[in-house]
Amino acid sequence: MDSQLFKPIKLRNLELANRIVVAPMCQYSATDGTASDWHMMHLGQFAVSGVGLLLTEATGVVPEGRISPNCLGLYSDENEAALGRVVNFVREYGNSPIGIQIAHAGRKASTEPPWQGQGAVLPEDGGWELVAPSAIPFSNRSEMPRAMTKEDIEHAQEGFVQATKRADRLGMDCIEIHAAHGYLAQSFLSPLSNKREDEYGGSLENRMRFLLETFEKVRAAWPKEKPLGVRITSSDWVDGGWDIGDSVALAIELEKRGCDFIVASSGGATPDAAVISGPGYQVGFAAEIKRNMTDMAVMAVGLITDPRQADSIIRSGQADMVALARGMLYNPHWTWQAAVALGQEASYPHQYARCHPDLLGLPVPGKLPDAK
Repeated sequence: MDSQLFKPIKLRNLELANRIVVAPMCQYSATDGTASDWHMMHLGQFAVSGVGLLLTEATGVVPEGRISPNCLGLYSDENEAALGRVVNFVREYGNSPIGIQIAHAGRKASTEPPWQGQGAVLPEDGGWELVAPSAIPFSNRSEMPRAMTKEDIEHAQEGFVQATKRADRLGMDCIEIHAAHGYLAQSFLSPLSNKREDEYGGSLENRMRFLLETFEKVRAAWPKEKPLGVRITSSDWVDGGWDIGDSVALAIELEKRGCDFIVASSGGATPDAAVISGPGYQVGFAAEIKRNMTDMAVMAVGLITDPRQADSIIRSGQADMVALARGMLYNPHWTWQAAVALGQEASYPHQYARCHPDLLGLPVPGKLPDAK
């Protein structure tokens, strides 16, 4: 079977062995932004699983940019050193490149982990003041954010630049800027959360300005040979909100500026969104964006769980890559099983090679499957 899912793809100088990506997944297990042993375990299991690319969770570029006080950050030497330990492990034992998603949570920051209810964490309890394009809370459970000044905007953008430089020092293979799900960059894009009357608000061009400026600054700080992508909210799923037409316009502008890939997610801008969910429910957004692209790769994400479903998305030209999150959590060896289902090969560590169905009960030969 000629599987497109297992066909290599090149992003600048980075070649991925297949089109399967481990999507960023928040773990709420850091201390002051510093990675813990949990991150070593969490990312380590995927690093040896034969995926094309592994991405870290949303990583705050400034302390106040974290979703929760327990979220990963890359704004201090301590953060950098601890994450470096994880990256070194991936380099030594893994069989996949690793990238980082850099983020600022904006008005959705300073909350509890999901298993504690995701309520607001107040400054007196270890939280912090929220900032956003406009003084509009995310929900009736959220604290009121402060509308950002020009100095606040510059501070956030400089955070992205400094995190980029740290990511390069760590040897990260690529960066994904988080501009989705109602976090800071997306809250500038959406008319539901951006009511500014200056050059960062109003028209579509103005609402795109924060992200496009940030992208340009990150691109300038990131090595030319390394890929840089953006995750966006393709639709707010609300009348009068950000929609797929806006997303296509944004993707075109990002491609002009040297963006290498775009991830077509959706929702998260408001708790009132009427999301129509189901298997592959966001793939149509990816397909519409890809139809308007010249060279930039498009990644589909959202309830992609079956290998043949994933292969069909690539084969039909709806997207160039697929990203899995919950499916990978449930089955970290999804790639191996997808390879068997599609008659392909995936990389195994030598220590695990004997679990391949073709080798059950047999000695492990020198190079089957493609061990690294």
